[in-house]
Amino acid sequence: MMKAQTQDTPINHQQHLKRQRDILAFRMKKLSSKQSDFNSKTATLKEKIKKKYDDMKRVLDEDFRITLSQLDLETEAMERTVEDSIEKCYLLTQEIDQQLAELSAQMEKDQHQVQEKTSEMEERIIETLKKTDPELIQMDEFKNEQLLCLTINLLLFIRSQVPVTKKLFQSYAQEVVLDPDSAHPKLVVSPEGNSVTYTDTWQEVSENPSRFDTTLNVISQNAFTDVRNYWEVQVSGKTYWELGLTYPKIPRKGREEDCWLGRGPTSWCVEYFNGDYTAWHNGVPHELTHVSGRTFQRIGIFSSSEGGLICFLGADTMTPLYSFCAGTFTDLLYQAVCPGHENQGTNRNPLLICDASKSAPTL
Repeated sequence: MMKAQTQDTPINHQQHLKRQRDILAFRMKKLSSKQSDFNSKTATLKEKIKKKYDDMKRVLDEDFRITLSQLDLETEAMERTVEDSIEKCYLLTQEIDQQLAELSAQMEKDQHQVQEKTSEMEERIIETLKKTDPELIQMDEFKNEQLLCLTINLLLFIRSQVPVTKKLFQSYAQEVVLDPDSAHPKLVVSPEGNSVTYTDTWQEVSENPSRFDTTLNVISQNAFTDVRNYWEVQVSGKTYWELGLTYPKIPRKGREEDCWLGRGPTSWCVEYFNGDYTAWHNGVPHELTHVSGRTFQRIGIFSSSEGGLICFLGADTMTPLYSFCAGTFTDLLYQAVCPGHENQGTNRNPLLICDASKSAPTL
């Protein structure tokens, strides 16, 4: 706090104002230093936040790629069906129209005006010195730290919500219980019906019309009842397996080719053997070269009776494997699995039905 001058002469007043000017100059220097400090801290904080947003962009871009890839596979499956229909019914129909619409929005910004107040010279100097004390100006470090924490939490939240196809398909999760009465005699189904293992020993099981007697298959006890369904199977550590869906009328006896999953018109499957993936339906193979050599912990199968759609995915990352478009299902669908033979001792792990409503634990 400055004291008033005892002698109010022009010289004294001049000296007093010079001192006040020096004090203000020093104050401006300290304020400039404070400003530089603020700028430096803000730049550092902005860089940290930018990195988090860059991470979010990478996560979202990957999810965007996976989502579009999934849609592309489904579209390809439908296009194959449409092309087949065009070939068969070319003289009956040949026009398909599509329309797209776009919406745009505009954003407006408001501007604010700042008003300044004036006062007498001496009072203004004193008041300015009071209000411009550097110690009174502090950066809200707590708020900035909270802001950084919020961006980190946002990134973690986004990661927990993607891929979006995972969240979507999980909402269609279906419980699957394998039917031991349908299992080939060299297969052992767990008491809970949630796993199947190949054994080289012929099991003492009852003979019945529903049991597969040549192919290493087992199907579920119950068919799907909902319009959309999703289930997952753990395949880690295996070198040979087949997974798919089938109508109940799939042949069960003898060495007919149709007994194998996907080899006849009543079933669809993806087969994995020594690093190679093949999609099968009606005896037609489709080599999945885009995932050749890749391994997945879980395989997911989604089906929709509305679109006659069956999608196979590497459930770890929701990587699309292949999609079939059946048009309209003509019967109830049952889950079908084949754990495969031991493949020279490399394929002894069981196939395990997973809780598809939950993500696989991170290894």
